Amino acid sequence: MKLQVIAVVLATACAVLARPSGAQPSSDDVHAGHATEAPAATRAGQETSGSANLPPGEEDAKARLNASPRHGEYADISLGSDGKLRAWVSYPERKDRAPVVIVIHEIFGLSDWIRSVADPLAAAGYIAIAPDLLTGKGPNGGGTEAFASRDDVVAGVRALTPDEVVTKLNAVRDYGIKLPAANGRTATVGYCWGGSTSFTYATRQPGLNAAVVYYGGSPGDASTLAAIKAPVLGLYGEDDARVNATVPPAQAEMKKLGKVFDVHTYAGAGHGFLRAQSGREGANLKAAQQAWPTMLAFFKQHLK
Repeated sequence: MKLQVIAVVLATACAVLARPSGAQPSSDDVHAGHATEAPAATRAGQETSGSANLPPGEEDAKARLNASPRHGEYADISLGSDGKLRAWVSYPERKDRAPVVIVIHEIFGLSDWIRSVADPLAAAGYIAIAPDLLTGKGPNGGGTEAFASRDDVVAGVRALTPDEVVTKLNAVRDYGIKLPAANGRTATVGYCWGGSTSFTYATRQPGLNAAVVYYGGSPGDASTLAAIKAPVLGLYGEDDARVNATVPPAQAEMKKLGKVFDVHTYAGAGHGFLRAQSGREGANLKAAQQAWPTMLAFFKQHLK
């Protein structure tokens, strides 16, 4: 199966699982409630069972960003003759140089929630860069924020080609590596559409040091997995059969190739569990509390 076909299929499926701030759900959006759910347990300052702060649920994203003591800013990343790409950059507070983690957004573009995911990554010691892959695609040349509705954002993400996305992510990686505070090590982490994109990017960028997939589909063309150099971590909800069906074939092929694909599936959790932490009677929150420190341990191992 072609990468572009995979991207379109996954984008279509992800479209019903979240919405940008202020957008109204369609009448047939059976997952509409997930986007605004957020339990009291995810308020700013909560500690996971490990040592790292969890990202907030979507509802608390803006408040967490406003309360953060870390430096965050928008940056314009050069795309050469194709203009610039807007990105949110969160910096850690540390005396030595840091690895760079590229945070790849869901099908709903660069949202407050995605920026709030970058912040605890910075708290853990990483330079977190969250690019808006819709930069220049919106009305009047704007990005995610310029689209009038959720459906318009979804359509914009669906229109991105795999080659275009790889070109943009390469530009983000180059930018990150050249930051004075960076140590030259790079990783990606993505969510839903961004999760599948994180996996796909690992097949296209041999210099990547690690890739994390949160509930995103695996590449459908097994032959592309041979190109992966980076270890891959997959984090999935048990009740997400659409995505999970793509995992065993990729696991088998990665094992055959002698490559790392470390898979964790969390009981009772659904798709989008890190964002919708109040969902599924506590299962999503428990999954988030387990997955986040697992990811940080993975980064610590492969980005040192």
